[in-house]
Amino acid sequence: MSTTTTNTKAAALASVQALMAGTQKHFPNAEFTLGETVYTTASLLQPLQKLVAAMTALNAAQQAAKDALTALENVEPSVQPLIKLYVKFLRATFSTAQALADFGLEAPKPRAPLTGEKRVTATAKLRATRTARGTTSKKQKLAVTGDVTGVNITPTTTSASPAQPASVSSGAPTTGTATKS
Repeated sequence: MSTTTTNTKAAALASVQALMAGTQKHFPNAEFTLGETVYTTASLLQPLQKLVAAMTALNAAQQAAKDALTALENVEPSVQPLIKLYVKFLRATFSTAQALADFGLEAPKPRAPLTGEKRVTATAKLRATRTARGTTSKKQKLAVTGDVTGVNITPTTTSASPAQPASVSSGAPTTGTATKS
């Protein structure tokens, strides 16, 4: 029957401690020649004791790191909203880059104005989308977008008169303004 050993930190520590205990029990005042070096029981146990101390210190440090991480994970969610609100307040209070830099913040980049061509294109797209959507429900509106490919846009300098409604459902003549029913 074969035995398998697990290489865990606890198993390694227990193995070294067992070597030390067995050495102290069976060879309390002996001399060993290991390789080409002569060791006494005390000189053999010194490096083993240093190893046990280092392993124990490592385990304690790793446990302390886990505890610190848990503490951070418990505190951070409650503080993040406060930080966001404070940063928002600071950005609203200070407009200069130097004042914001004192808080470790960068000034927001100013919004670049649209060029004339981009503004005309955006307006045409907006109108095409509204025309394509018609008067439908909110969910239906989200599924439809306007198409402005192939549209030639020429800016006009005269103002156009408002469009008259095509038909009024009440059957009244369309000579003036439409009435709500």
